[in-house]
Amino acid sequence: MPTTPPPTPPRQESLIEYPSLFPIKVMGTKVDGLVHAITQIAHQFDPTFDASTIELRESKGGNYLGVTITVTATSREQLDELYRTLSTHPMVKVVL
Repeated sequence: MPTTPPPTPPRQESLIEYPSLFPIKVMGTKVDGLVHAITQIAHQFDPTFDASTIELRESKGGNYLGVTITVTATSREQLDELYRTLSTHPMVKVVL
């Protein structure tokens, strides 16, 4: 008598409930215009982005700047494209 495999649970698309506030840490060389560039990109993907929520952390040596932005995530596609856009910006070194 053949046995049937147990049913596979439905695939979970995301652990994030949309919409939700989603922090993204961006690191780049500390240069004029870095924060402005990141802010402009955040606004492209989240028109309600509040720049007053930006958190800045300078590296020990003062050469790099960590910029934490909190966007309203509305979909996985939005977040993927936001990460891609930030990652490919010439001033940005790392996006977490």
